[in-house]
Amino acid sequence: MKKFEEKKFTIPPLKGISAKNIEEHLKLYAGYVKHANLILEHIEELLPQSEKYAYELGELQRRFAFEFDGMRNHEYYFNAFEGGAKPLSQESAHARAVTEEWGSFDRFLARFKAIALTRGIGWAMLYYDPHTKRLLTQWVDEQHLGHLTGASPILALDMWEHAFVADYQPSGKKQYVEDFFSNLNWSVIEKNFIAATR
Repeated sequence: MKKFEEKKFTIPPLKGISAKNIEEHLKLYAGYVKHANLILEHIEELLPQSEKYAYELGELQRRFAFEFDGMRNHEYYFNAFEGGAKPLSQESAHARAVTEEWGSFDRFLARFKAIALTRGIGWAMLYYDPHTKRLLTQWVDEQHLGHLTGASPILALDMWEHAFVADYQPSGKKQYVEDFFSNLNWSVIEKNFIAATR
């Protein structure tokens, strides 16, 4: 059976987010990869007796969505730091799409940051919907509840406590969001956008 592989990231020093926090965060990511694989293996083991293990299989399938989306969300998150902070070119296709959808980059940013400060654990996400050819923002509970079917993730901001509490304390959530955008390599986000629009 094919296995998901843990990706390696080259993350430079970040403003506000410590190397130690990134190191620990990457261990959590590795756990999602590991458990996504283990769940698929266990499903294969139980399938020959699917009637006997119907409840177990149902719960494993639900858990797979959590582990898989935890893996993928983190890949978008960490990848956006690689190469160091780079601004979004206002001439880029992504910048034009943002302006078309929200009127200005600043309006998009305010909207996205407000979503990121939603109470609870989860992710602030920016998607491209190929059906309507538009950008959409969304809050995703935990790792998997609320993902937009058929839409491609462009930008993912981890808002679980493990992403920021060690460096910012619970009260520093807003500053973490600000620092995330200070550290963002927008050329990576642009590549995600171009890939989604093909």
